[in-house]
Amino acid sequence: MSKEIVDVTIIGAGPTGLFATFYAGMREMSVNLIDSLPQLGGQLIELYPDKYIYDVGGFPKILAKDLVANLVEQAQFAKPNIYLEEAVESYEKKEDHFVLKTNRGEYLTRTILITAGIGAFQPRKIGIEEEVHFEGETLHYGIKDLQVFAGKNVLVCGGGDSAVDWALMLEEVAEKVTLVHRRERFTAHETSVNQLMESTVEVKTSRQVKAIKGLEGKVDTVVLANKEGEEEHMDLDHVVVNYGNISSLGPLKDWGLEMDRNSIIVDRHMATNVEGIFAAGDVASYDGKVKLIAVGFGEAPIAISHIKTMVDPKARVQPKHSTSVFKQDE
Repeated sequence: MSKEIVDVTIIGAGPTGLFATFYAGMREMSVNLIDSLPQLGGQLIELYPDKYIYDVGGFPKILAKDLVANLVEQAQFAKPNIYLEEAVESYEKKEDHFVLKTNRGEYLTRTILITAGIGAFQPRKIGIEEEVHFEGETLHYGIKDLQVFAGKNVLVCGGGDSAVDWALMLEEVAEKVTLVHRRERFTAHETSVNQLMESTVEVKTSRQVKAIKGLEGKVDTVVLANKEGEEEHMDLDHVVVNYGNISSLGPLKDWGLEMDRNSIIVDRHMATNVEGIFAAGDVASYDGKVKLIAVGFGEAPIAISHIKTMVDPKARVQPKHSTSVFKQDE
């Protein structure tokens, strides 16, 4: 067990957790950063490092892996203790701190900030028996290297933002890209859908994958079917599936936190119903919540600033300007 009592332990090293780590450094707080994945960056690195992000202020577009690299560099300002491949299990409340228990050890912390995103996640699959034979070879639930698809015939399945973004990105490297969506309408941003319709991507709606055929993990044919059962056979090299993720907060659900399905309810200070435990980013829920990376970047400083006043009652919620803080370090 680490004997050092830090000011805040941040659970989840995705974009919100990384920015919260940096901001805790701005407020001169000591930080533990814990994540169950083997690398920093959360879903951005695990699922789509080569996907462009369009809705972060100051960046017309930026690759997910580049955004994470910037956030990791920025977070180093706080000199955090980083613990990867550790799953948080439980906590014990002491008089002035928590004992936070993971699958590998125990950590002492005055407060806890949960930035776990959607929690532990698994991709939602097509739901056909044979897909297991192609997974990891030519059936993908994320894109980590666009060059894998260079010169190939690719089918993208889904109608949300990630599916549409992937189709548009693959258009630049693949020989042909087809997007198939089970419904007539898309749930992606209107701008992205308009770009899709103006692109060379072939769009097929009201259809879904009925069968995948091939040998030794190599897709060669996909069978699509419409609502009437009419079938269409397509010759393909790769299938990319984005039907979203099945997520779970795991042991966090047993912490006595007030929940809204798979999200943690917070107040305007980003505080939960358990004193000393806060939440921010996609895992946090309140009336009118919009789940965007940019929103998480706004919630992180709110949470950290109120945590600061809990750790140091003499501190102000409103921090100094960042230029003033950095001048002190020069």
